[in-house]
Amino acid sequence: MRAFAELLDRLSLTASRNAKLTLVRDYLRATPDPDRGWALAALTGELTFDAAKPAFIRKAVEARMDGQLFAWSYDYVGDLAETVSLVWPARPGANREPALNEVIEALRTASRAEVQRLIEGWLDALPTPRERWALLKLMTGALRVGMTARLAKRAAAEMGGVEAAEVEELWHALHPPYEDLFAWLEGRSERPSADNPARFRPVMLAQALDEAVDFARLDPSDYTAEWKWDGIRVQLAHEGGQRRLYTRTGDDISRAFPDVLEALADEGVVDGELLVVRDGALAPFADLQQRLNRKTVDAKMLETFPAAIRAYDLLHEGDEDLRPLPFAERRRRLEAFLARQPGARLDISPLQPFGTWAELAALRADPPEGDARLAEGVMLKRRDSPYEAGRPKGPWFKWKRDPFTVDAVLMYAQRGHGKRSSFYSDYTFGVWTRDDAGQRALTPVGKAYFGFTDEELKGIDKFVRDNTVERFGPVRSVRAEPHRGLVFEVAFEGLQRSARHKSGVAMRFPRISRIRWDKPPGEADDLEALERLLAQIERR
Repeated sequence: MRAFAELLDRLSLTASRNAKLTLVRDYLRATPDPDRGWALAALTGELTFDAAKPAFIRKAVEARMDGQLFAWSYDYVGDLAETVSLVWPARPGANREPALNEVIEALRTASRAEVQRLIEGWLDALPTPRERWALLKLMTGALRVGMTARLAKRAAAEMGGVEAAEVEELWHALHPPYEDLFAWLEGRSERPSADNPARFRPVMLAQALDEAVDFARLDPSDYTAEWKWDGIRVQLAHEGGQRRLYTRTGDDISRAFPDVLEALADEGVVDGELLVVRDGALAPFADLQQRLNRKTVDAKMLETFPAAIRAYDLLHEGDEDLRPLPFAERRRRLEAFLARQPGARLDISPLQPFGTWAELAALRADPPEGDARLAEGVMLKRRDSPYEAGRPKGPWFKWKRDPFTVDAVLMYAQRGHGKRSSFYSDYTFGVWTRDDAGQRALTPVGKAYFGFTDEELKGIDKFVRDNTVERFGPVRSVRAEPHRGLVFEVAFEGLQRSARHKSGVAMRFPRISRIRWDKPPGEADDLEALERLLAQIERR
């Protein structure tokens, strides 16, 4: 556990992406099997323990110390694993320190009744808060060390001197603790087989377009344009008689979308956007959200929120891998392939003609009537580009619409997690409305926890501490009056009606775009402004 705990600790304190990459690569080189494989599984989110719940951790620590004292400690620290690791009152005579492999094997087979006993024994045996913290993070699955699954896989690839795309290609045919993967990376065996029917293929991603720089160096005749649809990116695979639907990160969501699986009659792999399409027209993203994150769906859900895929690309046709082909050729093959598929669950994302960047900018700013009004922006793809895993520089660009903005007042603040656990970094903000008595009052309209720098975070944190009105566990209500308070310029991608929110509206992807130290809270926006914006969006 010591090496794994040191890795997590250093990752949590390291900001640089390249430095994190080096830390994981060196750990994988120096650590023997199976521990390094289990560590890689934890970093990529492939480890889950059904019987290990945060409630058991709280129960274990409250059996060892006064419950109120623990509650105060938790309120002060703000993170469960960190609090328990610091306050745990170990008992003498504990067993030897467990190895990472022992912990994982025990948790995979433990019943709920056994978990608390295991937690207590391990916490007693681990000698330092850092190791106890790593154990608890591993158990709950909430590592929060700033390490993405893609970056962890890249570290494994660098360890073996291979391309990250090769590891990505194999990933869904591998299983923790990945001993066959490491044997290949170290040259001790042949490359593992990726021959797994209907497996996930690593997706190709686009870079954000920088208008000031990219338009000056790019030739519009080299690119095609299509709408960036407002759904979720998916991959539909039909091979060896099996069908699977994956998100762009490789999560299998097949059971929630049985209606879509049947859309692909011929064998192949299609890259596209998952949407709700009702009576031939694209529905808002809010309708798709009704289907997402469900394990199963009933007949009523299938009828009310009919899903479909708008195809962008064809990766495989039968046994033929089309990814090395130019985009223009893949597009031609996609059109012919889709023409053979029955039903209306699978259509093609139409290309948008343009001659100059000015013409494309005008199209993006004012889309034609119909589905295009719900698009997030446009995508640019080089006609000669192969399909490459990851985010290569140059072939594909995304040019999203300018976000909506609103000036809102900070109302509540909550401590963050990980390295932000000592800062109030999660914010609830609101706009002005009228209460039942006709008085001006704030109503919450959204939450955000990013969009600001570390220096700005320190300033906001100080404001929260200096202007706290009430405390509710880890949450503080903040002074918010017409002449005293803090205003955020909040950017968001969309707005929709919501019966779950007091204000009646919900923002999509809100983030803090600017801190308005210069603006009195009384001059922030009101709910009527948001309702006018919502009506404008609905008219599109």
